[in-house]
Formats: sequence, C-alpha cells, structure tokens
Amino acid sequence: MRAALLEARKAAAAGEVPVGAVVVSPEGKILSRAHNRPVSSCDPTAHAEILALRSAAKKTGNYRLTGCRLVATIEPCPMCAGAAVHARVSEILYGADDPKTGAVRTLYRLASDPRLNHRATVISGVLAEECAALLTEFFRSRR
Repeated sequence: MRAALLEARKAAAAGEVPVGAVVVSPEGKILSRAHNRPVSSCDPTAHAEILALRSAAKKTGNYRLTGCRLVATIEPCPMCAGAAVHARVSEILYGADDPKTGAVRTLYRLASDPRLNHRATVISGVLAEECAALLTEFFRSRR
C-alpha cells in the first residue's frame, strides 16, 4: 500500500484525483505502478487500477494475472473492479471505502458476485485513514 500511496501523491501533484495502484506478483514483487491520469491523458479509462493492470499484463505477456494482487488506495469503481475480475487477479486490496462509486464492497460486490466467472478476495481498510486523508485534502484544496 505504501507504493500505491506514493503513486497517489504523484497524481495529486499533477492535479489528478490522488489515487494510486500497484499490481503485485504471486511472489510478492511489484509488477507495475500507476496513478490516476484521466485529466492529463484525456482518457476517462485512465484510472490508476486500469493503468496498473495494463502494465502488469504487458510485463507478464498475459492478460490473465492469476495469483496477482491489485492494491489501490481507494475502493475500485465498477470499471476497475470489472477489469480486475477479467484479469483474474486473486486479491483486491484497498485503503479507503468509496461510498459514491465503490464496486467491491460499498455499493456493489463485483469481485465476489457468484454470477461472474471469476471471484477475487477483497481486503479493505489497509492504511485507510492515510488513503482517505489524501483524498480529503485534495478536494478540500479545490473548494
């Protein structure tokens, strides 16, 4: 999570919503790191989780990231949760809950929905206060 928080700080410095993500291999090695970039890239899909999953898939040469862990500073949205399910990550670990768009625990439970062809273990609340504080400060400074 510390690596994801570093990425989130990069996003904030660039004027993006401070969300960071990393993908960790089954052996515990960080395969990819990313932070939010939808504004700077003019791409609504450029969420930290999507960018980290894309990079990890390219690095491994496989879109299936079986056994990998997606670590994000905030609960993934429906798009990111869906991508994690399609990538077949084994775990989704995140910091702060997202009461507006959270899709693995708060509003929806896409990663554990038995109607889908893959399920991932969800671990929430990792360094949650630090992750939430980054977001709170970012939006407070904008208002």
